[in-house]
Amino acid sequence: MKAILVGLGSAGFSWYKRLKAQGLLAAVVETNSSMKVKLENDPYPFYTSLEEALNNEEADFLVNVTSPMAHTAINHAAFDRRLPVLCEKPISFDYEESVEVVKRALREGIPFMIAENYRRFPYIRRLKQLIDEGAIGRIASIDIRFHRYHQVQRNYTVSLLDDIGVHHFDMIRYLTGAEGVRIAAQLYNPLNGWEEPGSVLGTEAWIDLEGGIRATYSGTIASRSKQTPWCGQLRIEGTAGALELTDQVIYLHREGQTEVYNDHSAVQVSDTLAEFLASLRERRESESSGRDYLYTQALVHYAKLSSEKSRRIDVTLPCVTE
Repeated sequence: MKAILVGLGSAGFSWYKRLKAQGLLAAVVETNSSMKVKLENDPYPFYTSLEEALNNEEADFLVNVTSPMAHTAINHAAFDRRLPVLCEKPISFDYEESVEVVKRALREGIPFMIAENYRRFPYIRRLKQLIDEGAIGRIASIDIRFHRYHQVQRNYTVSLLDDIGVHHFDMIRYLTGAEGVRIAAQLYNPLNGWEEPGSVLGTEAWIDLEGGIRATYSGTIASRSKQTPWCGQLRIEGTAGALELTDQVIYLHREGQTEVYNDHSAVQVSDTLAEFLASLRERRESESSGRDYLYTQALVHYAKLSSEKSRRIDVTLPCVTE
């Protein structure tokens, strides 16, 4: 199988190296022609026009690693050619636009997956295994704390929820197996942050999930303290015990005893690209498909709305069917 890679920025170049290493690259599209130097002497066709690349190259799928503002146009151009798409998050900054993109992919039967990778970390998979095995009984609550200093240059306004918090909300859904029902959130800029017009560097959220599960979230990208891992630190309380994930080490507390899991090498997990390719071969919907990702993006959308309205609000899940 061969892919057209669209976007050669920092994230795009990482995808370039991955696709190249696996012999999956057909061509590269990047509107900034100066970025062609990243290819060095590699023989892959380089285009500044996606339409030209689509007309000239034979490809089996497209990897969309452009700026989020360009995602929708790129995705629709691929859908026009019935090309499956693996897209970096978010589908779009506009929630309703994201819904329409997913509806089209489903309506036309075009595979569409979002590269939602935090749930694919081996220690997160191990947590899920323990939960599914009944190690702590029925889940009662889940708490995620995320604190880092992460000031980076982007060509769009930085938002904790859009850039990183969306991964944490996705983990809440993945680990609990439950969808959001109500949410209260406060988006803010802490005093120890930096000045950037429109930026949102911190978020506190309280989520009611199906089955009476409660989730709490505290995140900031302006912390001066010891940094958490990207997945954050997690505490999951159950009716028969509790699980903690601290610095990628899992602690299982039950019946007055604590078991420690710090070797996750035996956990079978594939990365987003391998999962996407497997879903194409097996003709099934991928994990973190566009349809599934919308439920995560719904939490982000309603968190923002709750903060704007300064009150708890109901979460209306998107209705998307084939």
